[in-house]
Amino acid sequence: MGARPARRARSRWSLCLAVVAVLAVGGCVDNTDDEDPPVPKVPVTVVPDIAAALPDSVRSSGRIVVGVNVPYQPNEYRNAKGQIVGFDVDLVDAVAGVLGVRAQFVESSFEKIIPGVQAGTYDMGMSSITDSREREKQVDFVTYFNAGIQWAQRPDEPVDPENACGKRVAVQSTTVEHTEEVPAKSAACVAAGRPPIDMKAFDEQSGATNALVLGQVDAMSADSPVTAYAIKRTEGRIEPAGPVFESAPYGWAVAKGSPLARPLQQALQHLIDTGVYLQITRNWGVQDGAISTSVINGAVS
Repeated sequence: MGARPARRARSRWSLCLAVVAVLAVGGCVDNTDDEDPPVPKVPVTVVPDIAAALPDSVRSSGRIVVGVNVPYQPNEYRNAKGQIVGFDVDLVDAVAGVLGVRAQFVESSFEKIIPGVQAGTYDMGMSSITDSREREKQVDFVTYFNAGIQWAQRPDEPVDPENACGKRVAVQSTTVEHTEEVPAKSAACVAAGRPPIDMKAFDEQSGATNALVLGQVDAMSADSPVTAYAIKRTEGRIEPAGPVFESAPYGWAVAKGSPLARPLQQALQHLIDTGVYLQITRNWGVQDGAISTSVINGAVS
């Protein structure tokens, strides 16, 4: 996510098979979810005044093409039926409903989402992307959630995120944790004459989680909702390491100056004001990151 700038199916099967002899059922993290009951969709209705502001291209096609990267539970992932689901998905579906169109989700590697938005391949990017000032140079963002960073550790093997020099730390590749947070902590270690953090980057968040479960790393760093979900799914095999920190907004990416930004923001604000947004966050257990106001380009750093 991000925070993921955050979030890959070939490796998950080989990893799960490799550890089946040493892990009990539920110990290996998959990128699908066939254990929990389906999360109900919250009904919405079209708001014509907001829908009228849609760009002609979107209105005429009747769809918003959304670039998304999976898996990144609980925000976006494939369920047992192969459908892309999650908190982000339900929220974008609801926004599309307010705008009188449908969301068409197109899977992409994470690092190609913003270039795809810039090139017009996607109308928007939705993948737990942290709205940062650096990214705002490339695209505009409509903020929809507030996420922090949360580390995890194995029980009885404590790791201090602020004193992790020399530790092995798993992250998902291309996330903020991978590109900014852990490298900055590692550089501070080196500057203090201590060993750097041994960062291990994985293509999938499930790979990072499994590495921690198996003891291949000492800790992992991910967006707060992602870590909370991983802790829940591993049933006590990992636990939080320190508090949530460095909270920042998630944003939907659109092309710089895109006329789609304003109706997306207004539709989301409508959902916030009517309570639908909060209901969706509660459905997925991520209400701690709920926002009260959506803005365009709300980066804090």
